[in-house]
Amino acid sequence: MIELLLKRRSIRKYKKTQIEADKIDKLVKSVLLAPSGSNQKPWEFVFVTDKSLLETLATVRKGSSAFLKEAALGIVLLGEADRRDTWIEDTTIAGILAQLAAHSMGLGSCWVHIRNRMYDDSKTAEQFVRETLEIPEKRSVEAIIAVGYPDEEKAPRSEDQLEYGKVYINKYGSQYR
Repeated sequence: MIELLLKRRSIRKYKKTQIEADKIDKLVKSVLLAPSGSNQKPWEFVFVTDKSLLETLATVRKGSSAFLKEAALGIVLLGEADRRDTWIEDTTIAGILAQLAAHSMGLGSCWVHIRNRMYDDSKTAEQFVRETLEIPEKRSVEAIIAVGYPDEEKAPRSEDQLEYGKVYINKYGSQYR
């Protein structure tokens, strides 16, 4: 697992290759197997493979979401905020599991944050995604994860880069290392 975590990097350039159905099925399983508070699973997901929808979604965050246009898949993380106060944490856990599963299958991914971000001066990113994908008002949009076959290589992280100074043992200020 540590090796997977060191190697997984945010990928923003993708090959024009579709993702096989069995890999999409494994990504679906990865989000549905995620742990959640009290096992309540306050989430839903929209798996977007339609290129025109991905191109539209790529405009949601003025430049910082443009890579969605080239992705083969967008996974939209929805929370049931009306049902569970841990929806943000629970959808985020499901999202990172999808990213780790994608990496384990040779796919790249990158997170596009939606919650509390703006589409333009008068519309939130969440409103834009909700309108584009016909998501009901009672669902909150946390993020979109772009997924595809990587068309860029990034060096793995090194254990030398780990910030052990941010880890304490037993009480704050008592350094782990």
